Amino acid sequence: MSTTSSDPLAALGALPGVTGAVDSVRKAADRLYGHRVMRRRSNEVTAEAALRGARGSAALSGADWNLEEVRRRTDFSGEGEARTVGAALRLTAEAGQLLTIWRQSPLRALARLHLVAAGGASPDDMVGRPRLAGEPVDEPLIEASLPDADEVAGRLEGLSQLIIAGSAAPALVMASVVHGELLALRPFGSHNGLVARTAERIVLIGSGLDPKSICPAEVGHAEQGRAAYVAAFEGYLSGRPEGLAAWIAHCGRSVELGVRESTAVCEALQRGAA
Repeated sequence: MSTTSSDPLAALGALPGVTGAVDSVRKAADRLYGHRVMRRRSNEVTAEAALRGARGSAALSGADWNLEEVRRRTDFSGEGEARTVGAALRLTAEAGQLLTIWRQSPLRALARLHLVAAGGASPDDMVGRPRLAGEPVDEPLIEASLPDADEVAGRLEGLSQLIIAGSAAPALVMASVVHGELLALRPFGSHNGLVARTAERIVLIGSGLDPKSICPAEVGHAEQGRAAYVAAFEGYLSGRPEGLAAWIAHCGRSVELGVRESTAVCEALQRGAA
């Protein structure tokens, strides 16, 4: 995704289908924030959204655990799926702590996210930094061609400058582009999908669309399924207007499904069932 415009994201907000997705997401978020439970028990909704978001992100990375199993477990030090779920939980907890760093130094924030995700599972010299030429990448869900290390460095710098400069584009557009670009680059040796989805969450929180982090897009990405996620991402990779619009709309639908999940949590809390 590249353009010579001084605000390269602004044009994306006007693509066919994107304006409707942006409006729909805003209305859904506003309805959730207006729920009476949010006036008294918003911390509980935030905590539950974090848990469910982490479960959804882990599912997309191959660890599709039942929510109650994620809630019950306390030890995620095992191999394979347990480590993936643990990484997702740690990243979700970290997201809200990185807002200031994200605005000032996105690359530093991304390095921190990878450090948190890896949690000692990767060789120390590959943690918390973009990969170098020849270093492998473990990201089984995304099979698109892998940009070389020089391209990764250049595009990461461009993404960082874009975030720091800010944009008039809606929060959904910015969050979708950050998510898509990190998936496309896979800048780290591992955990790129988890990091990309956490970065999407950070943008949605920091933009003011979801300041309490109660609209977990990861829930919606998982609910729509891995095949739909990959298909929409291929639209982003194409760079064509219709592909970019389809990716943004997919991300928007994911946020709406996250809103639906948190609305159900609010209703359960109101009934005294949660």
